[in-house]
Amino acid sequence: MANILFIGPNRIGDAVLSTAALEHVLQAHPGAAVSIACGPLAAPLYRATPGLRAIHTVAKTRSRTGGHWLALLRSLRGQRFDLAVDLRGTLTTFFLPVRNRIIHRKSNLLRHKLEELTQTMGAQTRLRPCLHLDQDARDAADAALGPEAGDTLAIGPGANFIGKRWPPDRFAALARRLTSPSGPLPNARIVILGGPEDNAIGKEIEYSLRSDGLAPRDLVGQLDLLACAAVLSRATLFVGNDSGLMHMAAATGVATLGLFGPSDERVYGPTGPRARALRGRAYDEIMAGKYMPNVTVSLMEDLSVDAVEEASTHLLSAGGYAE
Repeated sequence: MANILFIGPNRIGDAVLSTAALEHVLQAHPGAAVSIACGPLAAPLYRATPGLRAIHTVAKTRSRTGGHWLALLRSLRGQRFDLAVDLRGTLTTFFLPVRNRIIHRKSNLLRHKLEELTQTMGAQTRLRPCLHLDQDARDAADAALGPEAGDTLAIGPGANFIGKRWPPDRFAALARRLTSPSGPLPNARIVILGGPEDNAIGKEIEYSLRSDGLAPRDLVGQLDLLACAAVLSRATLFVGNDSGLMHMAAATGVATLGLFGPSDERVYGPTGPRARALRGRAYDEIMAGKYMPNVTVSLMEDLSVDAVEEASTHLLSAGGYAE
């Protein structure tokens, strides 16, 4: 039985994409024991990995001595690995007894992150993310959604900074249109998803929809990542900003529309046969002269509700498959 070390990313979206590389390893080494090192935010995503031996959380510090990597080395002391995959591009695995190493090196080429991972892993065809769910995640999704049948519209209005967030009032307007009696998802259940930092946004959308007599389920901050993935796997359509949730939705197979502004869909767009990216102005135009830490407003005002509604309807009318 192979013993494998997998060093994954800090950020949730990158961690979702990294599961493409991890799944490639698992397929090549059936029955392997896997130790995973990653950032604390991303750790729950790997919880149901087949053959999981341990998850080591690596909280990045500002120390020049790399204290977080030294802590990881101490926790792995005494172990030998047949393969180590380091997607962080560190020197960590060179201080461990490892038979084979795969080290990811950043590229300056303009290409999707999955293409970069595919090359790193030496795969012949483009890799795809794969999220494994456990019973706890499925049970949490069942409790959150209830036993009702029918369509579900899931929306993800959060992102890691305000420039990447489509305005909340537009998400509310979109949900009204898509679930109206004449919309593509008439009377569908509306679910709002996000992390604890998105609570205010979720409440704003919930209150707006309730004022029109709708009954959205605001699940923002109430579920762990794997439970969110289980909820997404039961949705009919997901519409959300460029975020970890968007990548999770695409990975679960739900029809996914990702909204983009000051991030490049050519690099981070949702992937898969049921995923599509939509933006207003071109990336280069939005980014011209922008210094991201100084941005205090959404940079996605030019993306209209009409455009997002049309893209959502097209995705659904094509059976959920993007062109």
